[in-house]
Amino acid sequence: MNKDQASGNWKQFKGKAKEQWGKLTDDDLTVIEGKRDQLVGRIQERYGYEKEAAEKEVKHWEDHHKYHW
Repeated sequence: MNKDQASGNWKQFKGKAKEQWGKLTDDDLTVIEGKRDQLVGRIQERYGYEKEAAEKEVKHWEDHHKYHW
């Protein structure tokens, strides 16, 4: 998947990400823009999670929504 495809997918899924992690701001979602590591980092920041816990949540979300970066 190329960068444009990932970005397009993100636009479709960012509403679902916002539902899952309500503490993420619209600015956070703009910065994340389809980058998994950015999503993990923002979840850590907003929720005070360790990296491993944030990774686990993102993995669960990916599997549940069949999201591919």
